[in-house]
Order: sequence, then C-alpha cells, then structure tokens
Amino acid sequence: MNLHSGPAIILRSLAYGEADRIVTFFSRDYGRLRGFARSARRSRKRFGAALEPLTEAVLYWNEPSRGGLLNLQEADGGKPHLELRRDLEVIALASYGCELTEGLCGEGEPCPEIFEVLRALLDHLDTHPATPETRLLIELRLLSLSGYTPHLTDCCRCGNPLEQETVLLDIPGGALCPRCAQSASGESVSLPTLGTLARSLRVTPTLFRGFRFSSQTLREARNLTYLLLRHHLPTLPKSLSLLSPNRL
Repeated sequence: MNLHSGPAIILRSLAYGEADRIVTFFSRDYGRLRGFARSARRSRKRFGAALEPLTEAVLYWNEPSRGGLLNLQEADGGKPHLELRRDLEVIALASYGCELTEGLCGEGEPCPEIFEVLRALLDHLDTHPATPETRLLIELRLLSLSGYTPHLTDCCRCGNPLEQETVLLDIPGGALCPRCAQSASGESVSLPTLGTLARSLRVTPTLFRGFRFSSQTLREARNLTYLLLRHHLPTLPKSLSLLSPNRL
C-alpha cells in the first residue's frame, strides 16, 4: 500500500478501546481526513503527543484496503500550541476554528488555503488574546474559502449595486436591493457593515493582527455569520457555547 504523508492539523482525537485513537485531521494537501491510529496511546515513539487536538504535525498514513478509516502509521515534529491552554477564551476560539473547518470542509477535498488560515489562527492565538475581530475573521474566511461567500456589495438576486443605508439579508445568498427586498422578509444590516466585511475579505487571509471594528459592525456581522453557519452546518460547533456572548 502507498504511504502518504504531509503536514496536518489535528481537529479531533477520540480514544478507542484500550490503546487506539480515531483521529480527524486537516491535511494541507489532502483536506479533511479520518484515520485509525493503532496503539497510539501506548506507542510514544510513533506518535508522541502529536495526535492531540490543535497540534500541527507531519502525519504518515496508508489507504485502507477495503474502505473505511485511513491507517495512521506515525507522526513527526508535533507543534502542540501549548500556549493556547493559558486562557479559556483562547482555547475555545482555537477549538471553534477547528470545528468550523471540520464542518464546512468536505472529506478528502484539498484546500491548502484553509490549512494556512487555520494554521495562522493557531499561531496568532499562541501570542494574542481572543477578540471579537479574530472570531469574525475566521468565520468569514472559512465561509469564503468553502465557497459560501454571501453577496456583500451587490444584490444576491439581480446583481444591482446596493445604495440604501440599510438592506435586508436573504440567507444564504446575502444582501438584497430595495426592489428585490419588496418580496422578502429577513434580518437587516447596514451598508457600512457590509462594506467593512467585503474589505476584510480582500486582506491577506492569514493576517489576524491590527483589526478593529465598531460595536455596530461586530453586532450585525455576528448575526450574519451566525445565520450563514446555521444554514451551512449540520450542527453548530460545541465550542460556540464557550465563547462569551458579551466579549466574543
């Protein structure tokens, strides 16, 4: 059987039986995958602590002969991101990013850009506090890279530019012009907020430092991303309950 390898980020790791693990990981070159690590909880030489959630490592695996889980063989050079565990909000936001990645990305669909964004999030949170801006950026970027970018600068139905100060939202499409909004009902959002979100998506997607949004933008944008995630995900991430509604 061919041996595959590559950098990966551990999204989820579950104990199985007395010594094994079932691991969900996001590979830079292969996308979201699931593997079976036999005797992983006994063999420190083969895996060490590299299969813990939020860890970045080079994984080695074989394809199964009859379908099912991949056969994880070993891991090299684990980067455990231990600094994430210094603060509940920090590790909650890091876990939230991993859960979003798992939920939005199809299995076995390569997307190196998503890998780099998730890696950048973990690196950023290693040395910076969790902020509402960081949460909003990871939501927007993962939605966008997964193909779920809403219309922010033009009408999602007719394509006309938006000119009203406040517009209605048509989930999952995005903003509506006044004419199309006549036959619709939904949440409203201000044009300045949509403009801020559109500009944010044009920035280098691995950059998380230096962003400051108004309270109105954060409030309206959080509502928009929540509606989009509720639409596109089978279930909302469990770590969402750990993010303070007053701060994040």
